[in-house]
Amino acid sequence: MFGFKKNFIKNVPYYSIPQIDLTVKPENTKKEFEYLYENTVVDDSSSYLGHPDSVLLNNGNILTFYPEGHGKGRIISKISVDGGKSYTEEIKNPPVSWKKSLETPTVYRLKFSDGKEKLILISGNPKWPKIPTPGGFNCSISDDEGETWSEFKLFYDNNSDYPVIPVVSMASLTQLKENGKFVDKWMGLFHNSKFENFKTILTFDENGDYHWSKPEKYLKKYRKYEKYAGICEVEAVRSDMGMGDEICLIARCNKKRCTSLLIFSKDEGKTWSTPVEAPVSLNGERHKADYTPDGRLFITFRSIERNKEAYKKNNVEAVKRNWYSEGWVAWVGTFDDLKNNKEGQYRIKVAHTYLDNQDAPQLAANGDTGYCGNVVLPDGTVVTSSYGIFSTEKKEKGTYNTDKGKQKRKTSIVSKRINLKDTDEILKTL
Repeated sequence: MFGFKKNFIKNVPYYSIPQIDLTVKPENTKKEFEYLYENTVVDDSSSYLGHPDSVLLNNGNILTFYPEGHGKGRIISKISVDGGKSYTEEIKNPPVSWKKSLETPTVYRLKFSDGKEKLILISGNPKWPKIPTPGGFNCSISDDEGETWSEFKLFYDNNSDYPVIPVVSMASLTQLKENGKFVDKWMGLFHNSKFENFKTILTFDENGDYHWSKPEKYLKKYRKYEKYAGICEVEAVRSDMGMGDEICLIARCNKKRCTSLLIFSKDEGKTWSTPVEAPVSLNGERHKADYTPDGRLFITFRSIERNKEAYKKNNVEAVKRNWYSEGWVAWVGTFDDLKNNKEGQYRIKVAHTYLDNQDAPQLAANGDTGYCGNVVLPDGTVVTSSYGIFSTEKKEKGTYNTDKGKQKRKTSIVSKRINLKDTDEILKTL
């Protein structure tokens, strides 16, 4: 179907664009670039914390959410008041319903045509082993820049007229246009365990109550692609600094049979182009994309590498499968690069996530990372946050709280500040 076979293909290329490594600071690093190699701890208070998302508040603070566990678990918040240099505060009196979250939370800012703004936090209800689920997805709203939040409101649960069991909802949320102008409608995308991908439209009525339209299988025409590739956790990127008329989807392909897929729409998501494989440089999982002030895209993701020769050349012995991960990675390029299937400008290995047998950063990394919370500050600095094993520190015995229970090292949340003006300068020295 795609012109390739399962697992590795002999002709699958390695990416050819340069990759800047921010995992270990070189001895001759200029003082103004030293911050690029520093990890800021958001939270390391538990043996496993994961899957953050972030939103930039109007006062300049950064609000970050993540679950206390792998996907499921109490929703925790942290606030940075200094542009991501430290995280010292939390939301006071969070909703009681957040304690029983079953999925990684996602958070978005809603900008209305009358100038008003709201924040929305969304958490799905997937099926976990031995844990009952009501199905559907939960939403919480803040009208005061994240100071207070409504209790969860449940949509499309098992008892509804259109029940769904979402995974990572909403993986993306995109404001829509009508007649070339933005309106108070937002397209949310999620998938289920069968890799069926749904869209649902968020609207508000005159009383301020919000509603989601009946979930629709927007890739139904391309069902064979969904099943074969395992399309899920799709990121939506709008052209022209988020103001254009074309939307690009970057899809995770969970079955590792192909590179991440790109899908385009020119009619606000009513119809979609045939999926095509993205450049190898963009291959990965849970992409999160943001524009920087100069018009470039900064896209974070969990790296997935499938090139057999690179695998052998770099002696990746720690990974006993036909792919490996370079861990937490960012891609720098343009929307035109996505549109024209170009590799982009360069990649960044943001921070090393350790495999169990590693005592120092290496090419191969622990793939349990990504799902980043990204914000862009007014000066162009990207503050990106992720989860992973960022040190060789061992966990406390008996405290690991995920389903697998195999890893021995502590998983925490860290953030990093990256200004592309500085990484551009480092690029010149490679």
